[in-house]
Amino acid sequence: MGKYFGTDGFRGEANVSLTVEHAFKVGRFLGWYYGRDHKAQVVIGKDTRRSSYMFEYSLVAGLTASGADVYLLHVTTTPSVSYVVRTEGFDCGIMISASHNPFYDNGIKVINSMGYKLEASVEEQIEAYIDGKTEELPLAVRENIGRTVDFSAGRNRYIGYLISLPTRSFKNMRVGLDCSNGSASSIAKSVFDALGAKTYVIHNEPDGTNINLNCGSTHIGALQQLVKEKGLDVGFAYDGDADRCLAVDEHGNVVDGDLILYICGKYMKELGQLKDNMIVTTVMSNIGLYKACDREGLSYQKTRVGDKYVFENMMENGYLLGGEQSGHIIFSKHATTGDGILTSLKIMEVLLEKKTTLGTLASEVTIYPQLLENLRVTDKKAVLEHPAVVEAIHKVEEALGTDGRILVRESGTEPLLRVMVEATTQKLCKEYVSEVINVMKSVM
Repeated sequence: MGKYFGTDGFRGEANVSLTVEHAFKVGRFLGWYYGRDHKAQVVIGKDTRRSSYMFEYSLVAGLTASGADVYLLHVTTTPSVSYVVRTEGFDCGIMISASHNPFYDNGIKVINSMGYKLEASVEEQIEAYIDGKTEELPLAVRENIGRTVDFSAGRNRYIGYLISLPTRSFKNMRVGLDCSNGSASSIAKSVFDALGAKTYVIHNEPDGTNINLNCGSTHIGALQQLVKEKGLDVGFAYDGDADRCLAVDEHGNVVDGDLILYICGKYMKELGQLKDNMIVTTVMSNIGLYKACDREGLSYQKTRVGDKYVFENMMENGYLLGGEQSGHIIFSKHATTGDGILTSLKIMEVLLEKKTTLGTLASEVTIYPQLLENLRVTDKKAVLEHPAVVEAIHKVEEALGTDGRILVRESGTEPLLRVMVEATTQKLCKEYVSEVINVMKSVM
């Protein structure tokens, strides 16, 4: 974790902790860094936040001042930027988005030429430049000054790519889409319409301030209501930049990332498409997923929280499916990031090929009640390593046995310790979380 760049780019409240000066300097550095031996070409996409235009222009000014040519995708999804970068030969891509955060936050996600998140070593150099710890970079002059190019065609190619993936028509399927008033608003409906589905779309009228506002994958109630009222076959909810997807089954029940990993993983295993029958999860995945995987002969690995770590594991080992409970699902044969719309297409494939419902597929997994509480502390390490806290955690582990688990970890971005317990009942979860939190408070 750097000073500015976290696991998902440089994120903060617009014009407070993330300013136009920051964006300009990020652009200046990237334009220089990638243009040292040739004229750099950089592609930029953005979500629908009010501040995204401001940051787009700041990045463009910095990039072109350093001599880079900039190609603008306009409002689009994070996975589309990744796709365009790796298929069109760009030096890097930038997505302006704070994902599922409220509209007043924003972020700068940098994607390298392979479509992966930018290397930490380069992020460190950007941070040093922002803080004035390196020499000032040269400005391009005369014919070497960069230019901007409208590149909405790149987004259209990505849409075409998504449409090309399913092998069956979606005709007669009634599908609900919650676009979160974000990036999916410009893409999701056109993809499902082209594939023949009857689509019912909500929250696809962004105004710059309503992104993620009581909608999308973080507020899925509206989609549940839509699916039940309209009698739809399935519903899909995306987050602000559409790299996440959660689903709703025909009964209005939420199908989260863990259930999606199970459903798609089991299907891919049956087709012989999973290397070592392996899926990659994070430590936050529900114990119910692991018990179902054990029953079905699905192997799994656990990484730190963050799709960045899931993807790193997948790339190192050649695994084809991984993701997070939150709905970041990575199909590495088709994408290098979580892709919400791609995930929904993959779920549709399973439904159509198996000729069954999402509710039936999800019912094979018993999700354990889960409770997560945060405790604000001044010294995370000291509290976490205190003998009394270690003993309290061990005591809960012994009490839960194989019927649950406790996970205590440090927040990567805040002065918080997170205590999560899974058990057979919500009452037990609350009891064990309270035990550990109370001990932590006593040693602070």
